[in-house]
Amino acid sequence: PPAPRGVPQIEVTFDIDANGIVNVSAKDKGTGKEHQIRIQASGGLSDADIEKMVKDAEANAEADKKRRAVVEARNQAEALVHSSEKSLKEYGDKVSEADRTAIADAIAALKAATEGDD
Repeated sequence: PPAPRGVPQIEVTFDIDANGIVNVSAKDKGTGKEHQIRIQASGGLSDADIEKMVKDAEANAEADKKRRAVVEARNQAEALVHSSEKSLKEYGDKVSEADRTAIADAIAALKAATEGDD
């Protein structure tokens, strides 16, 4: 069964040798299960191909950075929604109706803000 949100801790290791062979391993720290894969290119890239790929990566670096920031913010917002809903369900009877309504409205607003792609 899947572990609860925030519980799994996966350690991922990448190793690239001088021949371009990539070794990747992933280990679940909780269960100790580990999987490994070795990726070996069937054909080499020309210097021109490599140069083009580097230029493309550099050109897209800023957009990638912005996208990553959006994804991280969305993940934090979803975690906040999850914990707030859990706390409201558990302790909602200890706060006033007005506070419960305000909290529920704030949760709904945050959910709505995270629904789009931006």
